[in-house]
Amino acid sequence: MIDPLTDEHFMKKALMEAQFALDKGEVPVGVVVVAHGQIIARGHNLTETLTDVTAHAEMQAITAAANYIGGKYLKDCTLYVTLEPCSMCAGAMYWSQLGRLVFGASDDKRGYRVHNTPLHPKTKVTFGVCEDETSFILQTFFKQKRT
Repeated sequence: MIDPLTDEHFMKKALMEAQFALDKGEVPVGVVVVAHGQIIARGHNLTETLTDVTAHAEMQAITAAANYIGGKYLKDCTLYVTLEPCSMCAGAMYWSQLGRLVFGASDDKRGYRVHNTPLHPKTKVTFGVCEDETSFILQTFFKQKRT
């Protein structure tokens, strides 16, 4: 049974990671990976810092989680991310056989669902968790960028 309060708790941890990204001038996307109720990996966008288009928050966290568990499959893990993953990140989740994906804000332009990028067939998905907060930090960032 999935506890919505637990999802909110871990999404707030992902929001803290998004704030770290914002503080660095990065697009504020944050991630935590949870296994058996414990955060085993964290990540936030580093594409500007590392001048690397693949340095998305999810990619950082997937690598850290695999290193933590000592294997490439994340079957028993839940990845909490503030923004719907892009196709690249969804592909990495597919190959890692991620057990569960939880995201906050939808991405109607670049999200994996718009591009019909498949996740692993066993990956369960929950979306809209803390959607107002996750959308707000992104909207604020892009408004500031435009002015």
